[in-house]
Amino acid sequence: MIKKIKILSEDIQVFFSNESHEIYPNIWLRDHAKDEKNWDKRSNQRRTFTATLDFNLKIEKAEVLGNGKYIKIFWPDLINPVSYSYEFLLNNSLNNKLKTNGLKLWKEKELNNQNFIDFEKVKSREGFKEFLKLLHQFGFVVMTNCKTDISSVESIANKIGYVRNSIFGGLWSFESNEDKADSAYTQEELRPHTDATYSNDAPGLQLLLCCEYKAKGGHSIMVDGFKIAEIIKKENKEIFDILSSINVKGNYIGDGVFLEAERPIFNLNSKNELFQVSFNNYDRAPFRFEKDLTIKFYEAIKRFDLMANSKEYQWRHILKPGELLIFNNWRILHGRGSFEGTRKISGCYINKEDFDSSCRINGIY
Repeated sequence: MIKKIKILSEDIQVFFSNESHEIYPNIWLRDHAKDEKNWDKRSNQRRTFTATLDFNLKIEKAEVLGNGKYIKIFWPDLINPVSYSYEFLLNNSLNNKLKTNGLKLWKEKELNNQNFIDFEKVKSREGFKEFLKLLHQFGFVVMTNCKTDISSVESIANKIGYVRNSIFGGLWSFESNEDKADSAYTQEELRPHTDATYSNDAPGLQLLLCCEYKAKGGHSIMVDGFKIAEIIKKENKEIFDILSSINVKGNYIGDGVFLEAERPIFNLNSKNELFQVSFNNYDRAPFRFEKDLTIKFYEAIKRFDLMANSKEYQWRHILKPGELLIFNNWRILHGRGSFEGTRKISGCYINKEDFDSSCRINGIY
């Protein structure tokens, strides 16, 4: 909560109950006024003509109200005061210590069955929120007791957002098929990777429903790429810097298309925070650097890939008919053990922005 405030000449200083504090410029607060004059509540769009604001605007008065839940600011160019909630100020803080992203990074031994959830439970509002929270925290969820047909995939996808079309279609079903240009259609082992490194906007979620399993082997493999990044950053900053600064090109050639994109394996935002892990050794395209950097790059991907292929970091599970595996393709590397027999899977992709939207609407973040 908000403990107290201090009005400065061009800013306001907010002191939070955890003894942290943050300074917010007057012009920034005025630009984010959400009163009737400056904000359209119907469309959730700004009405303020920002370019006409006085950049030297002073706060006339400010007070903490609602037991620290919000502050009220009186502006000289507005008739009515404007309220700014604790949540709004916290979410827009530059002080990372004030924030928590709710993620639970993991190795294999740190997981049990907490990320299994029943299909019927997810139909309720609270059950759906629990599902989203688990998916956000751990990066993957297994949904049990689904119907063993593609309608289960579609219903969950439409509850989260909508099905994404790709070179594989929207909703798809597959088993081993050597005519396809993708290694997922074989019975061979698939080492941990993320999908669509060849796409400028890789899918956010992947859904994989086991419709039939008459086979031996074929474990689904999950690896927390964020956990590996955290460890590498602590143990070898040089390798982390290489993996977060060098763009790695991926491509998909086949089925009448030639797709190509590039980004770092550890993709950081403007605040140097990791927001995406992108790695697929199968789809990696040719690259050239000068010799020293080439050697360092190979050393870096060796470290990363060996960790991803270590059982210490791998959650393994044979999907049973009616089990739906859903995972965050921007965080979790997935793989599959080799198998013999019949293994039929249905699935789809969902955009990352649609997963994010569903989480925000349901108060997950």
